[in-house]
Amino acid sequence: MSVDFAFLDSGTGGIPYMLSLHEKLPEATSVYLGDTLNFPYGEKSSQKVTECASSAIQKIIDLWSPKAIVVACNTISVTALDSLRSRFSGLPIIGTVPAIKLAAQVTKNKRIGLLATTATVNHPYCQNLIHDFASDCQVIMRADPKLIDFVEKKYFNASNQERIQAVSEAADFFKSNNCDTVVLGCTHFTHIAEEMRQACGPAITVVDSRDGVSNQAIRKIHSDRKNSAAGGSSSSSVKNLTFFVTKADEREIKEYKRLCENVKIPWGGII
Repeated sequence: MSVDFAFLDSGTGGIPYMLSLHEKLPEATSVYLGDTLNFPYGEKSSQKVTECASSAIQKIIDLWSPKAIVVACNTISVTALDSLRSRFSGLPIIGTVPAIKLAAQVTKNKRIGLLATTATVNHPYCQNLIHDFASDCQVIMRADPKLIDFVEKKYFNASNQERIQAVSEAADFFKSNNCDTVVLGCTHFTHIAEEMRQACGPAITVVDSRDGVSNQAIRKIHSDRKNSAAGGSSSSSVKNLTFFVTKADEREIKEYKRLCENVKIPWGGII
């Protein structure tokens, strides 16, 4: 079996990135691997992140021979992308990093909030992004492993009230720091983008990197974009997708199946 794209994250965080790509290129075939055996990556050492990601990518190559891999995880990307590209040099690997550049273009008061994993906010790569693209801004960072855990384990069966309550602490933090733009710097947070917008209110713009990542992935394997369809998702845009994980108990399987039902992609199971 060979696919166009394989997506990798520690859990479900990168699924909105896969769906974004397939809104632009419905005919592409993709698989998604959540390395739930090693979730969460954001609390691991750089060495451990690199080891886990390398093992997962090797599994992806052995099973599906993708034309390109999208590392739909900010933590892996800021920590291990160079190492992964060196090890798997014959395969295009597209990373996902916090949308600091976009936030710097959007902000009016030059106060940007960054919501991410512990590993991402503490990594020098993040400081380099700020230096290169937002040197005239103040970036207020918040690591929120508790919220990541909520998204992975509870979000898809939670009520709207429970979801708003889960994001309210982070939203209040950025409001109290007078941020007018918030970057969702962990792919898990793209699931709660709408709840963050509700909790933050109209004075704060919430941004992420989905559009840029999907465009870059398509460019890597499609030099001619004329035949790629743009627009909203439909049944045709998700027929070629499958979601797999590396570990799950009975309760988690129900959660993942609910997610798959919600976004209309097949549940592939545990590999």
